[in-house]
Amino acid sequence: MKRRLVKQSDPSSAARDVQRSARAQRKEGTRPRWWLKGGLLALFVVFMLFSLKVLPELIQHFVSTHRVRLPFFVDLSQPADLALNHTINMYLTSEEGISLGIWHTVPESQWKEAQGKDLAWYENALNDRNPVFIYLHGNTGTRAAPHRVGVAKVLSALGYHVLVPDYRGFGDSTGEPTEAGLTTDALYLYNWVKVRCGNSLVVIWGHSLGTGVATNTAVKLIEQGVVFDGIILENAFNSIRQNISANPFSWYYWKFPGMEYFFPEPWAKNKVAFPTEENLKKIRSPILFLHTEDDHLVPIQFAHKLYEAAVIAQNAERVKMVPFDGSLGYLHNGIYRDPHLPDIIKKFVMSL
Repeated sequence: MKRRLVKQSDPSSAARDVQRSARAQRKEGTRPRWWLKGGLLALFVVFMLFSLKVLPELIQHFVSTHRVRLPFFVDLSQPADLALNHTINMYLTSEEGISLGIWHTVPESQWKEAQGKDLAWYENALNDRNPVFIYLHGNTGTRAAPHRVGVAKVLSALGYHVLVPDYRGFGDSTGEPTEAGLTTDALYLYNWVKVRCGNSLVVIWGHSLGTGVATNTAVKLIEQGVVFDGIILENAFNSIRQNISANPFSWYYWKFPGMEYFFPEPWAKNKVAFPTEENLKKIRSPILFLHTEDDHLVPIQFAHKLYEAAVIAQNAERVKMVPFDGSLGYLHNGIYRDPHLPDIIKKFVMSL
């Protein structure tokens, strides 16, 4: 009986054939089409154009953080919620289309009389011969920030009027912040106060960014033949370049070499420059510098340089500097807590 011989294939060879076929199918199925490549390239080009146009503006908003309304959930129209019981909220138009939210706190001695009073009463109160302070705040948050409320309370307790504005774009004020715009806002408020306060002293207190706004405003007034009665510069900086390095978003500029070529710095278009040192060479008002030795945003060395420039322009009798020991832990915003501050401010006002 003959056996039928059946030729059997090599199992390993068959498996390799199957694998090769599967790989070929996958390769064919995933091979990019020309239109897909073109589409991805087009999307990349659009993204880069968008970034070059829009990203610098976004970075500007992050750096200024003026859109962040800190503290949260505070009704800026109700200062009494923050124990400012002798304060009125008002809105002034510094120029067409710009509405500024402002608090006016009268001297603490008038708090009972101030209850339930309207804006007209507060305006008339400015002419009571008590000194008037205009407080120009820094580049974050709103007029409701705890240290700003703290300054208002200190000055009110000393018997002074205090006006605290939010610049355009800050808090509930309209518009977009620029150096020229912030200076215009401060100049408008000063003129508004002068019309109503008679011969009362008007002192400008600038903190951080506000020191640049204050000195800019002082120079603008000098050009008009007007001199501030007095200026207080708290934790002042030479220029925004020195202050911005401590901002948490400044990594954008130094982490990636060459990024400034594609994405200009926010101050490149002269949005924020504030030549404080140059301004001080022109100012002829009495000046008081307040600075903390542990300021983590603006090192005190910058304040010393500004102080020296101001003394050269005037003299050591008209320009004073009070440092606060770093062990006190005041950092950038805490000077208002110092128990000696009221006496320091009172002495400065009495010298005007």
